[in-house]
Amino acid sequence: MCLIKYRKSLVLGATLSIFTILISSGCSRDSSNEIKYLEPQLYIQVPTIECPVDIDLDGINDLKDIVKGAKDEVSRRPRYRDNYYAGGYPPRNEGVCTDVIWRAFKDAGYDLKENVDEDIQQNISLYPRVDGVREPNIDFRRVQNLFVYFQRYGQALTTKVIPGDVDNLTEWQPGDIVTFGDPYEHIAIISDRRRPDGVPYLLHNGGPVASEEDRLLSWQSPITGHFRFPKF
Repeated sequence: MCLIKYRKSLVLGATLSIFTILISSGCSRDSSNEIKYLEPQLYIQVPTIECPVDIDLDGINDLKDIVKGAKDEVSRRPRYRDNYYAGGYPPRNEGVCTDVIWRAFKDAGYDLKENVDEDIQQNISLYPRVDGVREPNIDFRRVQNLFVYFQRYGQALTTKVIPGDVDNLTEWQPGDIVTFGDPYEHIAIISDRRRPDGVPYLLHNGGPVASEEDRLLSWQSPITGHFRFPKF
């Protein structure tokens, strides 16, 4: 009886050892009991560029400041609410995608509302969303207006995203702005968090609250713009 138990233990130990080897070597079995070799998960390192601008002189460059401001917005979890506000600014516990942008820029030392309003006043024909009539309480919170503003004052970059391609993904830096078109216009900030294949997350408010999500390639609309601000 003891010999039988010993043999059983040897068989069990050998089975566990083989199973461990299969797992550690990236193997699995499908329903047909055939051994399948699994592709290793791809982790790539994408270099981060250094922004030479620090407009508010706080020791944090502007791109990092914009990311920090956007992450602070995400941590506050304002609920998505599309509304018009006298004075332009919604309360801190609510907002839309564009509110993530101006709040992050404010933390970095930029008054985006003032800058957009001034540019619309001086170049109103360039802003088709305004349709010839300025409305400072809402103009800076419209995606199409921000697209024009960043197109004029930011650095326009690629709108193509290639997972696993370091050269392409290096163009997608934390703090960059990305816009999406119809049918769901949207704007977001590129996060410093990336997928294993190097594709960055978004810091945005697409509902129900502001969040950091893997949505760059899965948002329901095509990418229309990719900008870096300030231009350097």
